[in-house]
Formats: sequence, C-alpha cells, structure tokens
Amino acid sequence: MKHLALGRSGLVVSEYALGTMTWGNQTDAATAHAQIDLALDHGITLIDTAEMYPTNPVRAETVGRTEAIIGDWIARSGRRDAVVLATKVTGPGRSEVREGAPVTPAALRAALEGSLRRLRTEVIDLYQIHWPNRGTYHFRGNWRYDPRGQDAAAIRAQMDEVLGTLAGFVAEGKVRAFGLSNETVWGTAAWLARAEATGGPRVAAIQNEYSLLCRLADTDMAELLVTEDIPLLAYSPLAMGLLSGKYAGDATPAGSRRATATNLAGRITPRVFAAVDAVLDIARRHGLEPCAMALAWVRSRPFPAIPLIGATTLDQLRTDLGALDLALPPEVLDALDAAHRAHPMPF
Repeated sequence: MKHLALGRSGLVVSEYALGTMTWGNQTDAATAHAQIDLALDHGITLIDTAEMYPTNPVRAETVGRTEAIIGDWIARSGRRDAVVLATKVTGPGRSEVREGAPVTPAALRAALEGSLRRLRTEVIDLYQIHWPNRGTYHFRGNWRYDPRGQDAAAIRAQMDEVLGTLAGFVAEGKVRAFGLSNETVWGTAAWLARAEATGGPRVAAIQNEYSLLCRLADTDMAELLVTEDIPLLAYSPLAMGLLSGKYAGDATPAGSRRATATNLAGRITPRVFAAVDAVLDIARRHGLEPCAMALAWVRSRPFPAIPLIGATTLDQLRTDLGALDLALPPEVLDALDAAHRAHPMPF
C-alpha cells in the first residue's frame, strides 16, 4: 500500500480510503467493524465519515449513527492510533441536522463536540465542511448552475470567521487538519487565499464526486489540486454501484441502494446504461474485475486522487480491495478515455 501526504498538513494517509455512509442503515455494526479490520489488514488507514451519516436515506433519528459505530470500534479495539479519522460538519439545507443551519462558529462547535463524543476520540484528524454555505453544483446541480447573486465579500468574511473557529480547534488539540467537500475551484482557491491572509488552517484535502462516469475534476480542479498540493478524496468512485455492473439493463437487485433510492441520486438517466456497458466491455476484454478497474483508474489520474471505497457488504469490500495492487496498462487507460469521449457525463 502506497501512502500520500494529505496536502501540507503533515498527515500521511493510505492511497485508498474506507467510506462509511451505509453503516447503520444498510450495513450493521458487526459488518462495519469487520470492514475496518479487513481494511486495516490491507493497509488502508484513512476512514471517512460524517455527522449526518448514514445515508440512503438521511433521517433525523439516524444522524450520528455511523460515527457511533466507528466510536464503538475504537473503544473495543483500542486502535485509535492505527487510523486517520476524517469526518464532516453538515452544511445548510439538511433539515435533519440542526434544522438545516449553515456552517457558523456555533454550528461548528456543536458539530465537533458531537462528533468527538460519538467517535470516542479526543481529536479529529481531518475535519471537513460537507458542503459550502453558498450552495454547490455537485449532485447534478451542474446542469443548471447559476452563481449570479453571490456576494464575494460576504463569502470571504464568512470564510474568515470559520477559519478563526477552526484555528481555535487546532489550538485546543481537537482538530489536526481542515478539508472541504462538494466545493468549486473558485471556492477552494478562496479558502486558500483567506487561510494565507488570516493564518487560519490551510485546506488539506477536498472531497468531491469523481468516477469514470463523473469527471468534473478533470480540468480546472485538476490544475488546482496539483499546483496547491491538495489531494482529491473521490467519493462514489463506483458511481453508487453502477460501475459494478449490478444495475446493467436497468436492474434493481434486492437489498441494493437502488432498492431504496430508485434513481441513485440522479445517476439513472437515459444515457447512463450505454456508458456503463462501454466500461464493462473494456473490463471484459482485458480480463479485469470492473470495480477494481474503476478504482485503480481513479488512482491513475494526473492529480492526487484517493478513492473512497464504500462497500455495503464484506464481500463487496473484498472485491474492491482487488484494486490495491492493480496498475492499469496504457491500452486500458486509452480505451477508458475513448469510452468517456463517446459517453461524456452521462448523469
């Protein structure tokens, strides 16, 4: 297992990470704990979660359950030092969490203390803002994105306020590094500029959706990631299971995420199955397991990218771990690029 610097934070993490958003809904605590043990056995050290998890669906009565499951594992195993622990404060618009309040100093304090308590730890290694106060173009918002009406001065002032609060958390020893999620290139650059101006913590990572089917990070974001030493934590690198092939032909297997989220958060479209078939055909022709190929492709990108492996079952995780020693040959990378040109952004 290779390891990467988490930006300029001083933290070092594995090149693959373990995602947890199904834990507590589709994945029970025993299976979640077994997943942590298996991931550690294979050298994965970074575990990512969020205060609002589990998802599919998010419900007020389950908010924080995933963190509590991880906290129980930490208490049972005594292996807190074996993992780099990342979690997130929820942004505005989720009524299930603090009635949809935006990220403010008070919200940050309440969220952090809750996460520390549930995770049974004294420090969060990477504390992320789940989405910005001003909104986001992720989750299919890119098709009708309209940034007009944003007040840049007010946004920067809010960033300064948040950075001051985060600097206090670092001084208290409760947070080691700061990250973003569902952010834009301009937003990330603004956070970097305000951190330099105020002495607040520098962005150490950004967590956005990225996969063979969702390549929003390939241009301006890629340049920023490389030039500013910021790794992309790629969530949904299997496009919520589409790239496994289990939904091919518009199928809905029992117990799958699609059984409760029929359009997979906007990923089921008239063009998606043709794109999936093109990718699956490449895997078949080259004798590759589709999930392992898709995850290894994320690691092949010309910018620092860490796939978040989010498996519902232990068997799914075992399959995904096949990516760890897989280096895709040039002919596979070329074929995947050709498939992308033929089926760009299918959702």
